[in-house]
Amino acid sequence: MSDRARAATWMLGAVACFSTMAIAGREVSFALDTFEIMLYRSIVGLCVVVIAAAISGRLSDVTARRLDLHLIRSVAHFTGQNLWFFAVATIPLAQVFSLEFLTPIWALLLAPLVLGEAIHRRGLIAAALGFAGIVVIARPGTAALSPGLLAAAFCGIGFALSALFTRKLTRHTGITDILFWMTLTQIGFALLCAGIDGDIARPDSATAPWLLIIAFAALGAHFCLTTALSLAPAATIMPIDYLRLPLIAIVASLLYAEALDPMVFAGGALIVIGNLINLRDRSNLRGA
Repeated sequence: MSDRARAATWMLGAVACFSTMAIAGREVSFALDTFEIMLYRSIVGLCVVVIAAAISGRLSDVTARRLDLHLIRSVAHFTGQNLWFFAVATIPLAQVFSLEFLTPIWALLLAPLVLGEAIHRRGLIAAALGFAGIVVIARPGTAALSPGLLAAAFCGIGFALSALFTRKLTRHTGITDILFWMTLTQIGFALLCAGIDGDIARPDSATAPWLLIIAFAALGAHFCLTTALSLAPAATIMPIDYLRLPLIAIVASLLYAEALDPMVFAGGALIVIGNLINLRDRSNLRGA
């Protein structure tokens, strides 16, 4: 099997993991709020990271260097993930995934501020198409914008900032260090936010399996994605990620009787086209 074929297989694994995490997030939302979901996800994640680091002999990679960047990245990811879980619980899953695809567009627009990178003409076209997709999906004026829709639209900002600060951190440290500090700090954030009302719901026999699925699906998705990107260029394999939209639309239709809204697919298509233009532009710049 060629590297590109292996990369495509890993990307399909990432698609399956992200979709599974959305279903599991919907299933526990009846009993746990987003902060509680993040608390238990982060606890499981920290345990897995520490065990994996110990087995691979990489515990020494965990250092106290650049804690400022770790903290900023963790806050961004925590915010984005909480908004995502809120959206998953409150609006159709196809809408969530369509709007989440804005993450690369947000990263494009925020890169000049975080990394000092320039935005080129194709990047502006990509951004315009992405935001046109938002308008098509949200259809402002037809109904009030729901909190869930706004959460889905803005969760990508948190994910984009997390990705950009990850790029900054990789200049100073490795993935084990980044994952350790992310999971550890997010346990603290989640405890603070979930416990502000003095009541933190505990997992029970109904929610514990779903929480484990969320934690392992999240780790699996990022492992599959990272592995795929190590085998083939992003411009070649990232379009496979867009299979998440039709997949989750069909699954949500079967499980939750969510309607297959053509406007969501139309808006999602605009966002995907914008992302493909952005990917092609970055690929051309690297090859120049």
